[in-house]
Amino acid sequence: MIKIGQIGLGHNHGAAKMATIRKFSNLFDVIGIAPENEMWMEKRSNLPAYEGLPILTADEIIRNCDAVLVETEIPLLTQTAQKCADARKHILMDKPASGTLSEFKHLLETAKQNNLVLQLGYMYRYNPAILKCIEKLNNNEFGQITSINAEMSASDPVNYRRWLSQFPGGGMYIFGSHLLDLIIRFMGRPVNVHSLFSTSGKDNLKLKDQALAVLEYPNGMARIYTSAIEINGYGRRQFIISGTKATASILPMERPCRMTWSDTEIAKHHHEDFKVTVPVADPPKECRYDDEVQSFYNYVTGKEKNPWTYEHDYIVQETLLKIIEGEK
Repeated sequence: MIKIGQIGLGHNHGAAKMATIRKFSNLFDVIGIAPENEMWMEKRSNLPAYEGLPILTADEIIRNCDAVLVETEIPLLTQTAQKCADARKHILMDKPASGTLSEFKHLLETAKQNNLVLQLGYMYRYNPAILKCIEKLNNNEFGQITSINAEMSASDPVNYRRWLSQFPGGGMYIFGSHLLDLIIRFMGRPVNVHSLFSTSGKDNLKLKDQALAVLEYPNGMARIYTSAIEINGYGRRQFIISGTKATASILPMERPCRMTWSDTEIAKHHHEDFKVTVPVADPPKECRYDDEVQSFYNYVTGKEKNPWTYEHDYIVQETLLKIIEGEK
């Protein structure tokens, strides 16, 4: 049993993550929550996910737990996680990492030196179709990967888009980071990064609400597109991997999750559509974080080794910051 507490209520995924942790009461003993300020205390401490939990300070959480769920407002994530790492506590931290690249590097180095689990909340790491593609990657079924096309869009309400406007890169910073996390897993660190941002002016907002990033590799490229104003963008969230031996298409990525596969044996003609459907599970909305939370337990207890390394997380953040520099 892992004693865990949550610091911060300001992250949009925090309540759902805590509800998932409480569902696995055989794995976690929740000691309480620590809102980062009075505003979030008033706004979210009475949500069902937090019902009956003690309200503690961040220091009390850190002092009395084995692991910390870091769910602050995004700008506070890295500095809050650093306090936990300094106290030698395992960390499940939401995403994307904040602060400077050197601050995030220091957090990773502290975690590595203290042999701590530092797991970032990139939810598509546990998508069943992505896991199937990682299996095929490990078996060299793609051959050399030459292209990835990834999109994560939505038609977001005005208040949410106003919130997005605080971040350099807007939706690319929040949504594109999910896709970048996967691209780095499949293709590694790019040799160059290019990005474009546009402002539609919808609802008189100055938000860069559409963005395109292109990552260059020695033998290929990857493309990330995000939009906060695309009608049914959720239904077109996709991740398409193409290599010298095969192509996998995940479209849409969740609810429903659909995957197809084509390789040199299946594709009989270059001007026709040849593919097979790969059966994958489609977890319902309320189970979105189940695998993430259970994996964290397994990493902390030593039942599994976290395949998403400190080095991987550094490259993701390094590349993300290069992408959003294009907005300036």
